[in-house]
Amino acid sequence: MIVLKRKQNIWLALLLLVLASNFTLYHSGLGSSILPLKTNGVVMGSLFDFVVVMPVLYMLYKGKFSLKQAILLAAFGCIAARFFIPMEHLQPFVAVTWAGFAVEGTVILLEIVLVATLVRYLPSILKDVRESSLPDLFSFSKAVEKHAPKHPVIQMICADLLVLYYSFASWRRKEPQGLTLHKQSSYIAFQLMIIHGIAIETIGIHWWLHEKSMILSIVLLIFNLYSVIFFIADMQAIRLNPVYVTEDTLYLSLGLMKRTEVRFAHIAEMVEDKGQLEGKLSKDTIDFIARDFGEAYPQFILKMKEPVEVTFMLGIKKHYNQVAIKADQVQEFRQMLEKGMSKHF
Repeated sequence: MIVLKRKQNIWLALLLLVLASNFTLYHSGLGSSILPLKTNGVVMGSLFDFVVVMPVLYMLYKGKFSLKQAILLAAFGCIAARFFIPMEHLQPFVAVTWAGFAVEGTVILLEIVLVATLVRYLPSILKDVRESSLPDLFSFSKAVEKHAPKHPVIQMICADLLVLYYSFASWRRKEPQGLTLHKQSSYIAFQLMIIHGIAIETIGIHWWLHEKSMILSIVLLIFNLYSVIFFIADMQAIRLNPVYVTEDTLYLSLGLMKRTEVRFAHIAEMVEDKGQLEGKLSKDTIDFIARDFGEAYPQFILKMKEPVEVTFMLGIKKHYNQVAIKADQVQEFRQMLEKGMSKHF
């Protein structure tokens, strides 16, 4: 695992090196001094970097290869080249960049069709959410899986809808009673600190970058604004979604970052040994531990008979064999787990 991680870091370092060298070549005094009078050959080399080399390095870094991904990355490389290479050098090859815009435009058009499909099913989705007794984080995703097509774009759009709902439309809701995972931690304070840092960074870097590249400054501004909205939504989501328990299932969520459903019948063992709890968690363990300024350890590790599916932000799903939990009400949480497990032994 360590060797694999090192190899991934090598591909990432090479990717950043290629990107930095191209930026230096066209946007620094050193680059200007070494550029020949006829730059067509140099520009062709840069286009090869953006369209072939960097997509390959990125796929090697991620460890995932597909024709669809290669085409999209190559098209994105064509667009990126338009911003990195000054137009006076790029002019003979401008058709290549337009090809990238065409491919990305086609993808966006297809995604718009998917969005239209989601809008068509939205009334049915919202009806199911209102009628469900589950927390919104779980009822909304279940309703989407029931009515809408299963597509990564749909999952991402639905994740963004949750962000918009919790950041702008959830402020009148009262905080439900129940077991919680965040109140005895610095999670909310940590989120506020991140928002504060983003605001300062936006004010400082945006104006400096605006003089260098207006497009990059606008992209950074949009990204920072979305980040602030996301962290606000995450704070609301963790506040309004305490632990939810039914007779056969434990619903755990940590804001918009991650959530899962743990069936009591699938719990093989509940670990409370201090040595194991304070040791390093294994790779197949998902932790529901609220972020804190100090070291935080779980109070329980649930070893599962079957892997549990965990949904992360943007609808990304992974499976884990163990679930580590740090609860605010330790005794009540233990009693709830023991009661649920005893019914299914």
